[in-house]
Amino acid sequence: MAAVKISMIEDNNVIRKNVMKFVARHEEFEVMEVFASMESFLHHLNVHPDFSVDILLLDIGLPGLSGIEGIPLIKEKLPNTDIIMLTTYEEEHMILKAICSGACSYLSKKSSLDEIVEAIRVVANGGSYMSPSIAREIVQYLMGGKLQKTTILTERQKEILNGLVDGKTYKAIGKDLYISQHTVKCHIKKLYQVLQVNNKAEAIAMYLRGEIE
Repeated sequence: MAAVKISMIEDNNVIRKNVMKFVARHEEFEVMEVFASMESFLHHLNVHPDFSVDILLLDIGLPGLSGIEGIPLIKEKLPNTDIIMLTTYEEEHMILKAICSGACSYLSKKSSLDEIVEAIRVVANGGSYMSPSIAREIVQYLMGGKLQKTTILTERQKEILNGLVDGKTYKAIGKDLYISQHTVKCHIKKLYQVLQVNNKAEAIAMYLRGEIE
């Protein structure tokens, strides 16, 4: 049986080396090229159109394009590649966004190296895998249900909130909307006041629960 080809997009060099070094110890896996950004991965695909990988370990908080933003781009070029998110983000909205975008599994970076390998095996055999802590977050979110929509935002506030939901930085949101980073911060401060929340996690939670229109 051919070895399962594994690649990784992770900007932390220590994590990238440690994970892939451990994966490479297992004969059933073949470690391919690894990348520090989504842009470098996509460039590699353009330069090497025959490049293929069975499973891709993908971080969310990358420089430039985030992992979530990159999922559709990856699936467009490599539709048969299974994507396992390996990230520090454990918020419900990030998990759901990644899964809905095309990732098949979601792992916390708190996971042990053995758990990461086990997740790869499960996915290689056609399954999906979630860290127990991640699965619990999803269950709690689903049990919470949806509340009645009560809060109305301006169109600009909605645009900025959508950027936060997508995991974008203030700088990236400002670039998308052609406004300064300072202006983005002012809008977010006002947005928090309207929603009566203290941080972006609470604002995004309201958005996902359907409390915002």
